[in-house]
Parts: sequence; C-alpha cells; structure tokens
Amino acid sequence: MELQIAVLSRTGARPVNEDAYGCWSNDGTCCCVLSDGAGGHTGGEVASKLAVKEVLEWFQQTPACDADGIAAALRRANAAIVGAQRQAPEFARMRATIVVLAVDSEHGAAIWGHIGDTRLYCFRGQRIIWQTRDHSVLQSMVDAGYLHSGDLRGAPQRNLLLAALGDGATFEPTIEATAFPVHDGDVFLLCTDGFWEHVDEPQMELALAAATSAEAWLRQLEGQVAAHASADQDNYSALVVACREQVR
Repeated sequence: MELQIAVLSRTGARPVNEDAYGCWSNDGTCCCVLSDGAGGHTGGEVASKLAVKEVLEWFQQTPACDADGIAAALRRANAAIVGAQRQAPEFARMRATIVVLAVDSEHGAAIWGHIGDTRLYCFRGQRIIWQTRDHSVLQSMVDAGYLHSGDLRGAPQRNLLLAALGDGATFEPTIEATAFPVHDGDVFLLCTDGFWEHVDEPQMELALAAATSAEAWLRQLEGQVAAHASADQDNYSALVVACREQVR
C-alpha cells in the first residue's frame, strides 16, 4: 500500500505556532503525529514539540503498529511533559493535546490514539466512517444529550478540556483496541481544533469528493478556515494520509 501525505500548519493571528507535527516511516510502518500545545508563555510550543519528538522516537525504536505501541508512545510523551514541568516554573502548567496514527502499509491496517480535542477522521468513499471523540466538557454535554453536536463548534468554553498530555496521574488517552482494516482509497485527516472549528464534516466530505490530491483537498479546506477565521484566529494544522493500493 502506498501512502500520500500532505500537511499544513499555520500560526493564524497568534504570535507563536503552538501546533507541532511529524512523520516517521520504515519499509512497513508509518507513524504520523499532530499535537496542539497550551500553557502560557512558550509552554505550549515546548509541550507540543516535545510530545511529537517523544512519540516519533518511540516508533523509531519500536515500530509496532498496534494498540500497545500507541499506548506506550503516548505514555512516553506524557512522562516527558510531566518531567519538563518540574524543570522550570514557566513550564509548570504546560499541556498538549495529541493524535497519533500508525499505518501498517504492508498488511493494510491502521491504529490510532488521542487525548484532548485534536481529532482524527477516517473517510471511505468520500464519507466519514470514523471520528475521534473529544475529551472536553462540551463533548460530554453532547454525549449526555444536553447539547446538540452541531452547536459544539460555536459554544462558549469549547476549549475546556477534561484530559491532555501533562495531566500526570489523570492521564487517560483513548486508544483503538484493534487494528482498523485499511481499504484502497481510504483517507485519514488529523487536525487541531483551530482547524476543525471552521470546517464542518459535510464541508470536509464535499471538498474531498472534488479534490484531485491530498494537497488539493487541504488547500480547499484551508480556504474554509480563512473564510471563517476571527480576528484572534488560533493556530491551525492538519495532516492528511491518503491510502492507495500499489500497482504491480
């Protein structure tokens, strides 16, 4: 299986880009990571970069495309951020959301895990067949029936999280228990909240149906972000992994 990867990461109207991303691959496994940091002056930028670095280093040392591998990589990232919090007072409150996708291109399987509100979507036939669930107060209200899912993007306190990297003892990521069988044409989208806040799911599907490549799709979606961005637009980042069967 061949993987086509495209990525964008913009500062928006903020002084610093606290989003970070990275990819690593060998002959059979590809790992992609996207993280959004928070926590005061320089803290968010440090947290997200540290999280991505630790996850990719783990996969370089142990390229396991399974739930245990994702869990171990996320534990390593969390431990690194907790350790850094203790090194300097300005980092004491830094946190990061993260999503990790590992694809076994040899066997056509994928596994992922996340914590916070950085999301993963899986598209098949230009339709969303999977979406991660945010670890946020508002998502819990949606799940309980107190808020409609369509109102989540514009609701006050949308960014109030229930879990993130750096939470120490309360660290509880969500990890898919079993490998996901990847089909020819499947597309994964990893994106931070500054991105998905301005692009709803029907828009994602329509743009994907019209796009000729992963890069073209991202450009169309970024146009949606720009059209709806506010004066204090957050950093926004997205990473696409498009899966294609190899022609032999």
